[in-house]
Amino acid sequence: MKHFLRVLTQFLVFLYCKCLWRGLKFVIRKVTGRCELQRICYNNKPGARRTLKIESSLKCSKNELLQSAVSVHPDAVEKTIDDIMALKKINPDTNPQLAISLQASLFQIVGYRNLVLEVEKLRMEPYDCENPKHEEMLMKLWKALRPESPLTGRISKQWCEIGFQGSDPKTDFRGMGLLGLHNLLYFAEHDKATALQVLHDSLQPKHSKMSKADWEKKKFDKAIGYSFAIVGINITDLAYSLLMSGALKTHLYNVAPEMPSLVHFQQTFCYLMQEFHRFWIEEDPCDIMEFNRVRTKFHKRILKQLKNPDMALCPHFTASDLHLVNL
Repeated sequence: MKHFLRVLTQFLVFLYCKCLWRGLKFVIRKVTGRCELQRICYNNKPGARRTLKIESSLKCSKNELLQSAVSVHPDAVEKTIDDIMALKKINPDTNPQLAISLQASLFQIVGYRNLVLEVEKLRMEPYDCENPKHEEMLMKLWKALRPESPLTGRISKQWCEIGFQGSDPKTDFRGMGLLGLHNLLYFAEHDKATALQVLHDSLQPKHSKMSKADWEKKKFDKAIGYSFAIVGINITDLAYSLLMSGALKTHLYNVAPEMPSLVHFQQTFCYLMQEFHRFWIEEDPCDIMEFNRVRTKFHKRILKQLKNPDMALCPHFTASDLHLVNL
């Protein structure tokens, strides 16, 4: 019986989507004199609320031009909008704002797709110690986080001071490739004060009864709970999963007026790093063994925030030249 009801429900949903909904859209267009894209643009404010609906409408269309619009090259966006206006028989002279609104949303859609490709490319590129550019980035990271402490050597236990697991950081980048290094360096250079504060806090003893001298003797082996660089790579993985799942569309469509870029993604990473740091302190875990539990809880919290179409993840600090606001 349960199987029959499930099949019946699926059939009714299919019938609604394929027949009733299309018929309803036809009636609405005749009554309002507007196509679905017009209604979306006129009834929703700019940002995720509008762009998500336009993206869904284009993808679900039976028309090949509309379906392919979400995957055009950025240089072809303007022509694609002209083709859509012609297909829908909409006069651009009497509806000038429609073309502008559609173009802005389509730039966001194709920009997000291109950002996914760019981020994936960085993630798939392994750290290569024989590559001068890779090594240069790593040295910049050290200098940004430890400006007054020169490295004694490329292979050194000093790397543990900024949260790497061993004497050679390259082994820690295996999971996220160059993406992890790019994010850490961006955080250290573009929001240096916050990065240094988070690093400082992560190196403090969990209980303040220990003196600074005793703490230094412990070689940072009982910190407040985590290693800065390793957590940065882990939060990179979290940001990556949000991007790939599409959950980050809400945020990026609200903060990027046109095309979301790698800088927007890195700025989001900065926000997630600081928020996770605060969340970790609030959770007050006993030790690093609770990291996965805290990370999972934090992930769910961010996902819940991103379900609000008007939500933009707002950093509570001044970071770079971007302005992230809660619309």
